[in-house]
Amino acid sequence: MVVDITEISVLILAVVAAVLLYKILKTATSLAINAVLGVLTLIVAKVLLGLEIAVTWIAVLVCAIGGIFGALVIIVLNYLKLGFA
Repeated sequence: MVVDITEISVLILAVVAAVLLYKILKTATSLAINAVLGVLTLIVAKVLLGLEIAVTWIAVLVCAIGGIFGALVIIVLNYLKLGFA
């Protein structure tokens, strides 16, 4: 059986695409988990501390990047009346 250069190229391209897709999905999954944990932290702070934190797309983005630490930053800024009201 003769293997053509086209078949080898397609195989290499498929492996590269699979690796890139895995890395992108792994990053997206961790961002989604961080966002969910951060927003849950904000909701718990709203209920327990009585803060009026607006859950906007900016707050969700901060939580997605920073996770629970990002949510704590938002809570502190809201408590000090510096943002996210």
